[in-house]
Amino acid sequence: MVGPLKTLSPAEPARPAHVLLVEDDLEISRMLQGVLSESGFTVSGVTDAAGMDGVLARDKVDLVVLDIMLPGEDGLSICRRLRTASAIPIIMVTARGDAVDRIVGLEIGADDYLPKPFDSRELVARIRALLRRAQGGTGGGRTRPLRFAGWRIDPASRQLHDPDGLQVAMTSVEFDLLAALCRHPGQVLSRDQLIELTHSGLASPIQRSIDVHVSRIRQKIEPDPDNPRYIKTVRLGGYMFTEPVEQA
Repeated sequence: MVGPLKTLSPAEPARPAHVLLVEDDLEISRMLQGVLSESGFTVSGVTDAAGMDGVLARDKVDLVVLDIMLPGEDGLSICRRLRTASAIPIIMVTARGDAVDRIVGLEIGADDYLPKPFDSRELVARIRALLRRAQGGTGGGRTRPLRFAGWRIDPASRQLHDPDGLQVAMTSVEFDLLAALCRHPGQVLSRDQLIELTHSGLASPIQRSIDVHVSRIRQKIEPDPDNPRYIKTVRLGGYMFTEPVEQA
C-alpha cells in the first residue's frame, strides 16, 4: 500500500553573507553598515577588538572589514591574531598614507586592503569578489585535485595538504594564487594575469601586493623560501611555477 505523499517544503533560501565591520569612527561605520545592508549583506558593526571577539564567539561571520587605527588593540595585531586561528577573509582599511602599513597587513595575512577615503561601491565589489573566492567561485569549475612534489591542492574543498598529508592553512587569496600558478606550470604569469585569474580582474590598490602573497605562499610550501624551487620570479615578467603538476 502506498503511503501518503509527503509535502515538499520549499527550498530554504541561501543565508546572506555576514560581514563584521570593525571601525571606531561611528559616522563611517553607520554609513558603511547602511551600504552593506542595502547590498544584501547581514552586517555587524563594532568599534574595537573586544566587540569583534564577542560577535565571532556567538555568530558565524563570513568576512571581516578591519580598520587599522583602533583604540586598544590595533588592526594589525587583530589581523595577526585572527590569522593564527582562522582563514576567515579579511579586508583591511587604513587612513595612513604609508604603503608600508598596508604591505605589513598583507604580510600578516590580510586578503585585501583599501586606503581611506574609498568609494563604498568598491568596498562592496571587493567583498563580493573575496567571498566568491572563499566559496570556491573562481576557477571556472575546475575542481579536480592537483599534485606536485607530493603536495595536493583540492579546489573543491579549498585545502592544501603537504607530502605528509597534513593540511596547511592558507588564506583565500593565497590558495587561488597557488592554484592559478599550478594550472599554468612552466608559463610566466604577469602580475596583471594573476590579478585576472584570482581577483576576477579586480586589481588591488597597488599591483605589487601580489608579491606579498607569493612570498607568504613560499614560506608555506618551499623547502628554502629564500631560494625558491617551485615558484620562480621572472625579472620584468612575473612568476613561473617550475615543478611538474599532475591532476589527481
